[in-house]
Amino acid sequence: MKVIDRLKLELSNKEYFTDIEYTQFLVENSLAATTDYDKATMQRDLLYTVIDILESVGNNVDLMRKVETEFATIGDASRHLEARIAKIRKRISELPDNEQDGCFSLLFNRIQY
Repeated sequence: MKVIDRLKLELSNKEYFTDIEYTQFLVENSLAATTDYDKATMQRDLLYTVIDILESVGNNVDLMRKVETEFATIGDASRHLEARIAKIRKRISELPDNEQDGCFSLLFNRIQY
């Protein structure tokens, strides 16, 4: 599966933006749209891309009106987006950080009381 396809899957195939715009969001998060998706190395950047997209939707009244069709008001849609962004941030924080596999992090991970 290509990165852009995985991004769309994460967005529940909602067409908030065009593929060109999605590609730009991916590039800004160090991902290439046409590369094969590798969860082990790309998941964090993909989730950051989803957050960027959802924040852009939340900042654009016209896009919020599109989202509003699923909710009673723009306020409901906004609260839903904020909750979804918070859940994604939590997912990111729970991902193992391969860059912190140094001795310092092991010191705090291996302490037994």
